[in-house]
Amino acid sequence: MTVETRPIPIHGPVFAADPRLVYERLRRHGPIAPVEIAPGVEALLVTDYQAALDLLRDSDTFSKDSRAWQRTIPPDSPLLPVLGYRPTALFSDGDTHARYRAVITDALALFEPHRLQRQVAETAHRLIDRFAAVGRADLIAEYARRLPAFVLTTWFGVPEEHRERVVAGITGLIESTAKAGAAYGDLVAVVTAMVAERRERPRHDLASWFVTHPVGLDDDEVIRQITLTLIAGHEPTTNLIGNALLRLLTDARYAGSLFGGAMTAHQAIDEVLWHEPPMANLSAHYPRYDITFHGREIKAGTLLLVSYAAANSQVAPPTDGSELRSGESAHLAWAAGPHACPARDPALLIAITAIEQLGSRLSDLQPAAPVEELLWRPGPFHRALVHLPVRFQPVAG
Repeated sequence: MTVETRPIPIHGPVFAADPRLVYERLRRHGPIAPVEIAPGVEALLVTDYQAALDLLRDSDTFSKDSRAWQRTIPPDSPLLPVLGYRPTALFSDGDTHARYRAVITDALALFEPHRLQRQVAETAHRLIDRFAAVGRADLIAEYARRLPAFVLTTWFGVPEEHRERVVAGITGLIESTAKAGAAYGDLVAVVTAMVAERRERPRHDLASWFVTHPVGLDDDEVIRQITLTLIAGHEPTTNLIGNALLRLLTDARYAGSLFGGAMTAHQAIDEVLWHEPPMANLSAHYPRYDITFHGREIKAGTLLLVSYAAANSQVAPPTDGSELRSGESAHLAWAAGPHACPARDPALLIAITAIEQLGSRLSDLQPAAPVEELLWRPGPFHRALVHLPVRFQPVAG
């Protein structure tokens, strides 16, 4: 078998249309494969499950600090809004990482489950009311993207007139196009104004919590932690809802319905986390020195990304009902190790509640386009639908 020597692109419409075919090509390189994540920008992608775990858990060999790598790519690269260094938990190691992460985990602990579930349900019904009488909707633009945004921006106290800017900023930076820098800059501008206002007049919201937290973050640190939390809270949750809705509506095991099928919303979400995780390739790490890792020689400072999607596929439980499901927490959709996602529980609660509320209101939802005609958003990092059009019997509000 001939192994391709050039890095394989994991960006653009070809990859977005069918990433599994690309992962199969990458496996010919072994546990780690060379990829192109933007035109002219190369990295190594870990596609093997055990290698991914070894990387994610080894903070002695690998650093999260991207500054050395960042100097090797153009300063206007569309990748920098995602991978460029900022003083946040995502790009820090050791005590600095622990300090930043403490603020985020303490903030997430304020999401009291019953209150959060009630808020998600109320938000879901308000959104459904907007299209219930029409008989058709785009469940991405009109539901999956708006619901997490409303919940998060409400908890953080984002002014209503700036909520759309927050969503546009998050969406734009993740896609890593030429507009990514401007998108991230606008998101930061919204948060910067909020932080300045909270320094003067704290409120009962998460933005004020970050500003007044006992660890004493400076303004830039506060801005970056809030921005990171908004991005990490919105984009994966939106994609998780969208991908699970697609599975529920198109997989025969779910009876093609959100209501009354043999499989549940929780099961659909679990399968998405295994087979089509909403963030497919991320967890950037950089070797602190030249190493040999799972048979590959890697220079210090080389960018390594973990493919949660490719790694999961090696150990994923079957979806044909032939075996009992086990080890549902073993997938890597939330990463692992010291940088594992701290928002797992609230994200799952939001996604499950959103899907259940939709099914309770519109039990006859049907796809309005063949699944093979649906488009996926390009970009190396996420697995996300552009649209999910549906039709249903109109329901009076």
